[in-house]
Amino acid sequence: MPFARGLAAYGDRLALIAPDGDLSYRELADRVSATAERLGPVRRLVLLAGANRTDALVTHLAALSAGHPVLLVPGDSDSTVRTLTQAYAPDVVARPNADGTWTLDERHPESAHTLHPDLALLLSTSGSTGSPKLVRLSHENLQANAESIATYLGIDDTDRAATTLPMHYCYGLSVIHSHLLRGAGLILTERSVLDAAFWEEFRAARGTSLAGVPYTFDLLDRVGFERMNLPHLRRVTQAGGRLAPERVARYAELGRRSGWQLFVMYGQTEATARMAYLPPHLAAERPEAVGVPIPDGSFRLQPLDGHGPDVGELVYSGPNVMLGYAESPVDLALGRTVAELHTGDLARRASDGLYEIVGRRSRFAKILGLRIDPQRVETLLEEHGVTAYCAGDGEVLAVAALGGTGDESRIRRLVTQECGLPARVVRVRALAELPRLATGKADYEAVRRVTRPAAESAPDPGEDDLRRLYAEILDRADVTEDSSFVSLGGDSLCYVEMSLRLEEALGHLPTDWHTRTIGDLRTMAAPAAERQDGLEGLEREDRPQPRQARPTPGLRSALRAWTTPQSFRTCRTLETSIALRALGIVLIVGSHVQVFEIKGFAHILIGIAGYNFARFQLTAAERSERVRRLWRSIARIAVPSMVWITGAVLLTDFYDPANALLLNTLLDQGNDRFDWAYWFVEALVYFLIALALLMAVPQLDRLERRYVFGVPLVLMAVGLVGRYDLLDLASARPQLSPTVVFWLFALGWAAARANSVRQRALLTAVLLLTVPGLFHDQPIRTAIVIAGVGLLIWVPTLPSIGPLSALAGVLASSSLYIYLTHYQVYPYLQEDFPLTALFASLVVGVGYATVVTRVARTVRWR
Repeated sequence: MPFARGLAAYGDRLALIAPDGDLSYRELADRVSATAERLGPVRRLVLLAGANRTDALVTHLAALSAGHPVLLVPGDSDSTVRTLTQAYAPDVVARPNADGTWTLDERHPESAHTLHPDLALLLSTSGSTGSPKLVRLSHENLQANAESIATYLGIDDTDRAATTLPMHYCYGLSVIHSHLLRGAGLILTERSVLDAAFWEEFRAARGTSLAGVPYTFDLLDRVGFERMNLPHLRRVTQAGGRLAPERVARYAELGRRSGWQLFVMYGQTEATARMAYLPPHLAAERPEAVGVPIPDGSFRLQPLDGHGPDVGELVYSGPNVMLGYAESPVDLALGRTVAELHTGDLARRASDGLYEIVGRRSRFAKILGLRIDPQRVETLLEEHGVTAYCAGDGEVLAVAALGGTGDESRIRRLVTQECGLPARVVRVRALAELPRLATGKADYEAVRRVTRPAAESAPDPGEDDLRRLYAEILDRADVTEDSSFVSLGGDSLCYVEMSLRLEEALGHLPTDWHTRTIGDLRTMAAPAAERQDGLEGLEREDRPQPRQARPTPGLRSALRAWTTPQSFRTCRTLETSIALRALGIVLIVGSHVQVFEIKGFAHILIGIAGYNFARFQLTAAERSERVRRLWRSIARIAVPSMVWITGAVLLTDFYDPANALLLNTLLDQGNDRFDWAYWFVEALVYFLIALALLMAVPQLDRLERRYVFGVPLVLMAVGLVGRYDLLDLASARPQLSPTVVFWLFALGWAAARANSVRQRALLTAVLLLTVPGLFHDQPIRTAIVIAGVGLLIWVPTLPSIGPLSALAGVLASSSLYIYLTHYQVYPYLQEDFPLTALFASLVVGVGYATVVTRVARTVRWR
């Protein structure tokens, strides 16, 4: 193995930066030589418990350099080490002792097996299931793959890559090989990218390269990667499963702005890791493609019945194609049994020469970067007395098993322990009878279907609380552990209730909770619950679950909160947007009733509407889904408004039919009655309709995803043309005209996208320069708008207590409906009972909000 034998050629260059001490290439070569001598000249099968630590890497390189085949297994799975040791009877087992020291357990002085001369490495294709089916890789495979990767990534001896992936995983191993080949440095670490200490190490080591599977990018989003200062970062690589195209485009743009390149790659263990890569300059333009073959590799498409002429099974050829599979020690004597690799993926070659994956032929599922064999999982469960059918369902493993509901937790634990998967990606449903086709064969589509949680189904005990809460508030029957508020179509109308109910259930919410999955929120809540249990001296066998959220939303929940003494001692945070919405609607109604006169909050709410538009409508969903959700939100605003205003038109003499159709701004009647009462609703509906039409254009949709801060900034500049009415489009009441106030909506949108002090300072400067003059001779109103929107820009949350948060939540979530209804309530009480008029207006609005919500859930606006 040339790259393993030639380490000393790089001399005193830094090879490893590790917790137990740094090593130069010369020092690493010395340690590798010493270990190779200990392994001896006679080729033996070495089972290596892989770990991102110096001892494991030295043993791996020593075995390769001396010609000993390595069976590389996950070192953190005792059951897998035990299973493969029994299956292959290795001659040497290299693993850490209980005290952490490294040991070489030499079981046979000579090999107990016949080992083919080309055999260099054995890797599993099925994660941590302990499957005896292994991929046989040759010395040529490893060398060719390392050289190819180093070539297209442009790795040189100034690079330093962090080991963000396990060594036993072919992707993680390829990072190690390709960097050692070029004399680059390795930041050897077992820390997660969630750990702040990882980033301290990465910066201190002047890291240039990060590698990740799709789940890694979920974690990067969580830790605020886009805001990190990583001055030496040159490239970010992604493989191990499909990353959604919109996320590819987003990270490609982030890299362009930050000075690093994104390489999206495609591969399989059978190809020693890599078969294709997407050139970085095409990532933003063609994020759905896997790219072109790696150097010295090639693809062909094998036609398949039932598919069009441009789609076929992707077949790969190259020097990195495996020798073949091994299913027992006898197979270690085999030479090459595979000439080309049938990937099992259905693909097509686009007109620009890039390959695109369009489906799968086999049952294998790639979950969190691990290739899971559902059939092997079935076998494992059968060994534990469980009869089950298993199927991959996207990024989760679906398991339907014979038994009672009480068995589901046990089955999930068995699967997670044996496969190395987190519980959140394993769905289990116990059934009285397993689903079968008419032929008697397993019905795997039914397995996927029956294991998908539904609002009306009986979810797993102890794990159904959050899913049921999401299903209840969002009226969705397809809630899973991987669902998030935005992925389920949540919007600003249900955001307030959702956030408060979640905070009650979990105790604390991050500011970006609406983009995080239910599984992430559950995981975050568990440590806090465990710490609280420790303070109370409680001991539990299982991780504590978040307490059940109360099922009664709305005003009654808020009033009940005030009667709980403990709630006054509970410090919480309240999102600034919620606080402003709640305070704003009270001040708007109170000013109309003339209890006081504090004006300006309606314009602040315009900014908040833009802020929430960016958070809940401009999600990572596909363009068609984005537009569909946007039209649904428009309906949820326009329909209840038109229904209520129609009643007001029919029963009073204060409004014209144009109001009921939300057309008063366009068809100004020119009188001084209440015709302008609903200007806010009209403006909001107009803005959303215009943006829905714009977002339906593919080019504009891609532009917004690429320039998330730049697009609202440009729209704000366009809005300033209307703000100063340079085109003479304003109505008789300019400060209430949609063309005049749109710039505030765009400013709120930009505030939601601002992620640096410089961007927030820019928005603040625009605010200070443009609000003055909007309200003639009303300096207090001007100051209120500047203060409110400025608070939205700079302060995401405010301190609060439980009852105050609950009350604010009710008012904020009902603010639109209070605004709609209060014009028909307060005039009858205003003169004699102004405070009663204010209170009655709020109560009627909350009541109408309750009615609308129930009706909406009945007719299901989707």
